[in-house]
Amino acid sequence: MFSASDLRKNLKIEIDGEPYIVTYFDFCKPGKGQALYRCRLKHMLNGSTMERTFRSVDKIDKPDLFQKEVIYSYAEDPNYVFMDAESYEEIRVPGDVLGDQIYFLGDDMECSMLTYQNRPVELTLPIFVDREIAETEPGARGDTATNVTKPAKLENGYEFQVPLFLNQGDTVRIDTRTGEYSERVSKA
Repeated sequence: MFSASDLRKNLKIEIDGEPYIVTYFDFCKPGKGQALYRCRLKHMLNGSTMERTFRSVDKIDKPDLFQKEVIYSYAEDPNYVFMDAESYEEIRVPGDVLGDQIYFLGDDMECSMLTYQNRPVELTLPIFVDREIAETEPGARGDTATNVTKPAKLENGYEFQVPLFLNQGDTVRIDTRTGEYSERVSKA
């Protein structure tokens, strides 16, 4: 069990038999009385949010979460199929659990999956993936101001901003946590 003083952002807790993640945390010590811990919590299964205030004496349950290594296999609308790296069993994950991460999945990509009561709740991809730009406008000559970007699109339809010097067919490294351009990958 956690005590209220253990609360912090991104901590996973269980309330009334349901898993939540702390998305916002604020500590308040009034002049008189107990310290208060105000939190914004996000339900890990359905995505709903709620506000909750804990007193310093409150005890909070730990959720029964299990982390395992998986390998991405293929997409089967509306699910994405992963293989457990140890048991070789197939795990189907709904697309809404993955969100924008579906744009960064690649064949045989090794990922880390967090499950709650054998239900996948979170997938952690490698931090960076390399992808080829499928479509982008050519950069305007003489437009050399710093941090000027233009839209680019991958084959799967994902749109993001890239520097002006990049062209169609260039390979770029994308940060999967933010979905933003990181750097150009040189062709060796």
